[in-house]
Amino acid sequence: MAKESKFQELADHIIPAVGGRDNISFFTHCVTRLRFNLKDRDRADVKAIEGLKEVVGIKWSGEQLQVIIGTEVSDAYKLICKQNGMQAESAVAENLDKDLAGKKKFSLNAVIDGISGCITPLLPMLVGSGMLKVILVLLSQFQILGADHPTYVTLNFVADAAFYFLPVAVGVTGAQKFGANIAIGLMLGAALVHPNFVALVGEGSEISVFGIPILAKTYSSTAFPMVMTMWICGYVERFIAKHSPKVLRSVLEPVLTVLIMAPLMLCLIAPLGSLLSTYLTSAILWVYSVIGPLGIAIIACLHPLLVMTGMHTSLIPFVTEQFATVGYEPFLGVPQGISNLNQGIACLAVALKAKSVELKSIATTCGVTALISGTTEPAMFGVTLKYKTPLAAVMIGNFCGGLYAGIMHVVRYAYGGYSLLTLPVFIGENPSNFPNMMIAIAIGMVVTFISAMILYKPERAEGGER
Repeated sequence: MAKESKFQELADHIIPAVGGRDNISFFTHCVTRLRFNLKDRDRADVKAIEGLKEVVGIKWSGEQLQVIIGTEVSDAYKLICKQNGMQAESAVAENLDKDLAGKKKFSLNAVIDGISGCITPLLPMLVGSGMLKVILVLLSQFQILGADHPTYVTLNFVADAAFYFLPVAVGVTGAQKFGANIAIGLMLGAALVHPNFVALVGEGSEISVFGIPILAKTYSSTAFPMVMTMWICGYVERFIAKHSPKVLRSVLEPVLTVLIMAPLMLCLIAPLGSLLSTYLTSAILWVYSVIGPLGIAIIACLHPLLVMTGMHTSLIPFVTEQFATVGYEPFLGVPQGISNLNQGIACLAVALKAKSVELKSIATTCGVTALISGTTEPAMFGVTLKYKTPLAAVMIGNFCGGLYAGIMHVVRYAYGGYSLLTLPVFIGENPSNFPNMMIAIAIGMVVTFISAMILYKPERAEGGER
């Protein structure tokens, strides 16, 4: 009840402030933000939203309005849905068709929004799996549990399940995102990892449907094939629903959708999605191999900007591909870990120099939150971006820490690594990897703190001159 009362004002006023339910085509949330896909962004009252209690800030990504709340965003989301009679994490169907048929155009923002909408809801599963793997590594290294111990074996396959059955999970979230039936999404995702299909691929057997050959390829631990599948499935399902006799719709809609989408997915969409993922991953690794340390430094430096635009979530499929193929990931986790911790350090520097008691309190809270939980939106939108010079300090520290990490070829062995509590994800087969990550973090923190202390001028920032 206490949590509900905390977000009561938000729940009462946020929907009218975004233009009403008829202006929402999709409503979901990520780790720290409420995400509204709006038909007409001009109908949103930005000032009213920013003035609501518990709103840290807002950010536009195309037609998606992102309202930054913080780590308790799920509590706010549930209350908003309950208060306004909305179904959690699903499209507002009557608005989605109009949105797709209207002015919605293909763009980079639309692609990012589509990928993010499918992957972001799965982050708790992926992080949980990654951290469970880390615990197992630590138990093994400290000789508490051997790899053949029943408990180790059980927890290991539980952790692996998150990746192996990723197409099934994306089938569900993709259906939610693109307005398709969740059960159909689950069924199509399960088809890609069905034991019979996997066995046929493993045997090198010729597979076909309606005489059309199916590429013999496994799709476990992949995300792109199902993202693309569910995007198309949403259109197919709505077309069938629109042209089916009402009396037969409950039968025709699911069976025709599966009969159309299963061959289309297996013969065309999934191979294309897999090919796209493979080439994009190869391109990222090529950049990494060519510019090496400088690439990590640049990504680390620009990471706050990726978070601001929401583009960081669109890179998760590449990360998943890396873990599935080579067992580690070199390009995103290291910069993200350094950047998150530097956001916290910059906030603490601001807290030390601030003249305002209120700002000291806000900066301290945001700094501790970033360091302990890895949630940086409150720090960024409440302090570093707001006062600009602390963000510059973060980017300088990120570059320096990222450069050292790149030179030493630091990698991440599991999901996580965004906060002080999850740094064990950098422990792996290379014994020097973890110490080098600690050194990179220390370099980033020291440079960020010194830069923030030099650049932040409280007499200007707190006087309204920013």
